This record gives sequence, structure tokens and C-alpha cells, in this order.
Amino acid sequence: MAERFDAVDVIRAKRDHGELSTPEIDWLVDAYTRGYVADEQMSAWAMAVLLNGMSRREIRDLTLAMIASGERMSFASLGKPTVDKHSTGGVGDKITLPLVPLVASFGVAVPQLSGRGLGHTGGTLDKLESISGWRASLTADELFAQLRDVGGAICAAGPGLAPADKKLYALRDITGTVEAIPLIASSIMSKKIAEGTSALVLDVKFGSGAFMRDLDKARELARTMVDLGQDAGVATSALLTDMNAPLGRAIGNANEVRESVEVLAGGGPADIVELTVALAREMLRLVGQPDADVEEALRSGRAMDSWRSLIRAQDGDPDAPLPHPRETHTVTAPRSGVVSRQDALAFGVAAWRLGAGRARQQDPVLHAAGIDLHAKVGESVAEGDPLFTLSTDDPVRFERALDSLVGAWDIADAAPPRAGLVVERIG
Repeated sequence: MAERFDAVDVIRAKRDHGELSTPEIDWLVDAYTRGYVADEQMSAWAMAVLLNGMSRREIRDLTLAMIASGERMSFASLGKPTVDKHSTGGVGDKITLPLVPLVASFGVAVPQLSGRGLGHTGGTLDKLESISGWRASLTADELFAQLRDVGGAICAAGPGLAPADKKLYALRDITGTVEAIPLIASSIMSKKIAEGTSALVLDVKFGSGAFMRDLDKARELARTMVDLGQDAGVATSALLTDMNAPLGRAIGNANEVRESVEVLAGGGPADIVELTVALAREMLRLVGQPDADVEEALRSGRAMDSWRSLIRAQDGDPDAPLPHPRETHTVTAPRSGVVSRQDALAFGVAAWRLGAGRARQQDPVLHAAGIDLHAKVGESVAEGDPLFTLSTDDPVRFERALDSLVGAWDIADAAPPRAGLVVERIG
């Protein structure tokens, strides 16, 4: 694309609450991807967006420009509907693991392109790499064949999808502009639309362990992303879900795989089952199966068969033992009562400090590190009962993990009101 605009003029326009034209946005994204617009200039523009926002049309143009920076995939020749799910991330959020094989067991293709964890939120690929032999990278041909033969695939996105987003995302991470809703929405949706799925369900979380702590901000993000998807011809909806307490009883990598297999076997924690079922119903509704009996697929073992096929297709051994930690430390209840609070962020940070997460993208994770909750919010404990167990291979890590949990949980005389995980549906 020939140079037609000046970066400083584009920055000033957004700084002064102006609305950028479609050609200006196209030029900015292309020029930044090619290196003509410098990082410091794009940083200034991103900060202007954070402070002043963008119109719906601008956000759509930004998303389309980022899609145009790379390749687009198509599953039209598969001969069956495709549906994907994206979560904005949380603590103990292993829902993708049971959800993909569950939905795939209904004859639907689920191309789940996932990522790795950073900070207190875990990455789906990190969890699955706890399984002996399992590989995250699939070629386009392998992905297509697996969707045709198995139905579901969970794998890393190729570098060709929305490369402009990859460059801008890294910049936002170090310039304090991660929270800009137009940039979050265009980042997520550019990759999902380029991926080529025909339907998409968004799990947009709010609360202490979520990207968006405030419910109204989460609702705004969900609405923006649903609009982007629908404008692009993708059947899109969003569920707003509570992330104030950890999901399930396992926070980490190998232990989250273990818990996911329990769900696929017809058991598992009630909150994981509740959210898995809600998202599966929504995904199947969007592809024309509103009456699908997803609970039966869990009870009958059909979803488990789908899981085992998915793991084997990516060279994993579903029967191999998962990594076990060398060291554990259990915290017990100082009094009898009911667990009334477990702060999701604090538990996520503690698991990260134990080695379950990474501070930099290139850092390794300890697959056996994490936290197992013996009692969840609303459950009764007696004095001396185990509350949670920290696990790691390096006992030096316990002290800093425990520091992050000071004041992060409470025991009361009575149970707090029970609220559902799914607050509302958008789209």
C-alpha cells in the first residue's frame, strides 16, 4: 500500500477525539506491520484509543485491516458446521478441554486455536502439554483432516493469522494499553474471523480473576465483539460469566487436565460442569442443534471417546500418567465454618509463583505445579480440615505463593448467597 497519510496526523486526530477514516486505519495497520510506522508512534496511537475510544465503524475497520494483514482459513469444504469458543481468561478455566470434545461428539467441527498462559491466567496449550507426547502445532492439512475425522482440534494458531495483531498485542503489553476495549475486541475477533469458523461463542469473564473486573466493562467488551462477529457474517454470541472465585478445584496444568477428564467421565466439580454445559448448548444452538442433550453425551461416555480420539490424533497418550509434584504444602482451616470467599486473582498469582504460569512468553512452566482446593465457597469445614494444597517441584516457591494468599480467603458462620456463573447472554 502506497504511503498516503502521516502517522503524526493520525495520532493527533485520535488524541483530539477525532474519528479516523477507513483508508487512514487501513494505512496505519499496513504501515505498522511493514515497519514504516514506528513502535513509539503506534504506542501513542494506542494510548489515544485507550483514552478516547473508537466508534463501531472504526473498530470494524481496525479488525478487518488486521485480518487483511495475513491469511484467512476456510473450512467450507468440510461438509459440516464449524463453531469455536473464546474465553477472555481466568483462574482454573480449563473449560476448553472438556468442551471441545463434547461439542465435537455432536458431529460438529470445532477448530479451537488456543494460546499459552501469561501471568495469572493459564494457557490451554500449557495444560495439554502435560499429556505425554501431545503436540500443539498442526499443519493446515493436519488440522483439516483432524476436523474431518475426529471433529475437534485444540492447537496453536499459525503465524500467518493476523500478524498485525501479534505485533500490536506485544506493544500493548508493555505500554499500559492492554485494557483498551476497541483494541481487545479487534485483537480477539481478527484472529477468530481469520480462522474461518462459521459460528463463535465468547465466554467474557468479569470479577477479580478476570481481564475485566467490572461487569459493565465486560458487557461493553462482549457487545463490541458480538457486533464485530455478526458484521463479518459469523454467527456470534457471548455469555457473561463470574470469575470472582477460581473455577473448579484445580488451578495449574496437569491437575486441570485431571479435573477435565473427571468432567468427561460424568463427574467433576459442579461449576465446571455448569459452565461446560452452558457453553456447549450455546455453541450447538448457533449451528442449528438447540435441543442437543449435552448432559447425556457426558453421562454416556460419548464425549470421553471424542476426547481420547482428539488426544491420540495429536500424538498424545490419553492413558499416560500425568506429572506429579515433588513437593506439596497444605493449608488447614483455622476455625470451623463455611468458606465464604476465595479471591480468584490471589489464587491465580499463587499458582503462577509456584511455577504453573510464566512471567515472559519464553519462560517454561512446571506442569505439576498448582493448587488444589479441598473446599470451595459455600462448603463447610471443621477446624484443622485441609483448605487447599500447594504443589511444586521447588519448595523455595512456597513462601512467595503463600504471601499472595494472605487475606485471599475467609471462613464465615453462614454460607454466602449462591449465584449462577452465567449472568447473561448477549447476541
